[in-house]
Amino acid sequence: MLYKDRRPLLYFLVPSFVLMIIMLYYPFIMNIVNSFFEIKGMISARGEFMGLDNYAFLFTGDPTAAIAIKNTMVIMVMTVGIQVGLALVLALMVDSIKVGKQFFQVVYFFPIVISATAIGLMFNLFYFYNGGMLNQIRAGLGLDKVLWLSDERAFVMVSIPVLWQYVGFYFVIILAGITGISEDVLESAAMDGAVGMKKTRYITLPLLKDVLVTCTTLAITGAVKVFDLPSIIANNGAPKGLTHFLGTYMYQQAFVAQNVDYGSAISVVIVIIGVVISRAVGRLLLGKEGGES
Repeated sequence: MLYKDRRPLLYFLVPSFVLMIIMLYYPFIMNIVNSFFEIKGMISARGEFMGLDNYAFLFTGDPTAAIAIKNTMVIMVMTVGIQVGLALVLALMVDSIKVGKQFFQVVYFFPIVISATAIGLMFNLFYFYNGGMLNQIRAGLGLDKVLWLSDERAFVMVSIPVLWQYVGFYFVIILAGITGISEDVLESAAMDGAVGMKKTRYITLPLLKDVLVTCTTLAITGAVKVFDLPSIIANNGAPKGLTHFLGTYMYQQAFVAQNVDYGSAISVVIVIIGVVISRAVGRLLLGKEGGES
């Protein structure tokens, strides 16, 4: 028994619990309520009851919302495949070297330290039609300039920094998981002939299952609420709303267009999608028990 008297624990738990109710749960509940009423303007009172009209319009009558949902689903798949997949490969390679390990850990983690605003501005400097780094390189090679944020390229150009920024985050988590594997297990596997790719396939990856599920869940929930980089690089989903994600479209509707009720409905959908898909992935990768934990 570490704590025979549990009352001191309440002194630390209760204030945090109260803050979460005030700052998180109460606003979220009010957001759900607002999505069922007509509210035009941030300080406007609730108007007439609209029921599920906002949700119906979101899924059936709003073409920009359809683009935002599609982009969110695509970036979700890309974050799992590219961010987590590339982080796993980098972690396995860095773990296998003896010289320069600390250097690569710092280099790959460094993008996390940079603010999203700075990264967005940096990539804008790459993409500018006049004077952008990419077009300067093309001009040096004798090639024509390219409008990198044109209709056909905008989504890819916005997705690149989104995917690049968090590879290092998952890299550190996976590398910590690899480092935590018992040396006794690795030595026993080596004695049985499990070296190189065999060690990775039969020892490392199975023991990293929980870590990979955690990274996958974080990647999915992060993709659902992505906002900062797309908003900075392609403001208001330019061009033609083709780079809108659910997060950026929610902001545009609630704070720019002042459609608070519709923005609230979008935010509720963001939460539902994140919870449902992350739990489904947990059930799929860890089984029913793992999905409920």
